[in-house]
Amino acid sequence: MFDAESHRFLVNLPLSEAAVEAFEREHRVSLPSDYRRFLTEIGNGGAGPFYGVFPLGVMDDNFGLRTWSENDGTVGVLSEPFPYEKEWNDLSGQPNDALLETDEAEYNRRLELFSDSYWCSSHVNGAIPICHEGCALRVWLVLNGSQAGCLWRDLRSEFAGLKPIQTADGSPATFASWYGEWLGNVSAPKQR
Repeated sequence: MFDAESHRFLVNLPLSEAAVEAFEREHRVSLPSDYRRFLTEIGNGGAGPFYGVFPLGVMDDNFGLRTWSENDGTVGVLSEPFPYEKEWNDLSGQPNDALLETDEAEYNRRLELFSDSYWCSSHVNGAIPICHEGCALRVWLVLNGSQAGCLWRDLRSEFAGLKPIQTADGSPATFASWYGEWLGNVSAPKQR
């Protein structure tokens, strides 16, 4: 199983209702009911797809975890609506490598502008990181906007943008359906 050694199929202790309510008040959001139940009845992160589920308010940071803050350069503003309904990837400002050979200073200026725009945390407003797949690839749970309750993949580290996650039947993935599919794959006997 992919990177099971990082979580060893263990979940953290659940959060209290008071802790979840405090998070919701602080960020002016309501967590999706399936995710909220997971946090308060199953565990505050731990075993799950890829490298496991993050504890609430925590995300990957190189080889460890860190607490995130709104507008910290990665996480956007949670009370704002998530800006997308279909996949997004805007590479239009990315400088052409040929420019590097003729004008390195201009290439670097354009690259900085592109990076600031492409990695702007407003692209994930209204969402929280709940899992990482490795190599700065993340799964986000949308809290606000038309996609509330749905999961999205952040593939910007591969310049592939943001994409909604679908379950095996093609429906939009919610936390419960995503986690349930993972559990099914973990417990399903392997055929030879």
